[in-house]
Amino acid sequence: MATTTRTRTAVTALNTAEQAFKLLTCEPAPLVFDARPVPGLPDTTMPLDELRTLLMFNRYDSDTTDEVWRQLAHHTRDWGPTWVVGAIGVALPALTHLAAKISRGHARHADDVDSDVLAGFLHALRTADLAPPRLWLRLCWAAWRAGAAVVKADDGEELPLDLPTGSRSPHMPYGHPDLLLGRAAAAGLITAEAAELISATRFGDALIEQLAAERGVTASVLRMRRRRAERVVAAAVTRGDLSGAMRPPAPRAAAAAA
Repeated sequence: MATTTRTRTAVTALNTAEQAFKLLTCEPAPLVFDARPVPGLPDTTMPLDELRTLLMFNRYDSDTTDEVWRQLAHHTRDWGPTWVVGAIGVALPALTHLAAKISRGHARHADDVDSDVLAGFLHALRTADLAPPRLWLRLCWAAWRAGAAVVKADDGEELPLDLPTGSRSPHMPYGHPDLLLGRAAAAGLITAEAAELISATRFGDALIEQLAAERGVTASVLRMRRRRAERVVAAAVTRGDLSGAMRPPAPRAAAAAA
């Protein structure tokens, strides 16, 4: 409840973005998105807040979601600040959720997390390659990595390098699986692609069959890769390798877990 209260009342980057979005989508002249070229969306134009509602409460396949964000990204790059505010507003439910997850246990950094999640998403929106698939997932990962970087220093402070760990229960990094995966990838234990695969299929809505088709492999091959990477991460957690300061990656560890 405390996180919800902070999100609703504090003046943070995400709350400021939400207020700007409301002004942009209010009558009599809300900013309008042309959904007609997007497969799976209604064949009409609609205010951006209606688009946000559709994306929140309906399950669209990745082709539809990617095309929505392709168009929004093009608009932000070609048509200026108004569309930057509009695109961020459409993403805000997801960005707010990510920021709350990262800030859990790091309340004093919550404002900074909000700012960096927003900055990371905006940078990706302006610079990411729009052609490859899973654009929305890639934008969210950029936001997550930026926000997670804020709390890394605190995590290091919790477990000094000279503190023997012995057989104690390993500290769960940052309190969320996606951050654990990010640390495993940063340590070279698994590849970034393997981390995204686990995140998208275990904690997101992606179907492994769909991702397999996009990558040109069978679903059974992708399941095997996921299972191998998960075993590497599980072993690292048991050893305590993902707690405290990061250790140098073992040679070729990531390649073995890809």
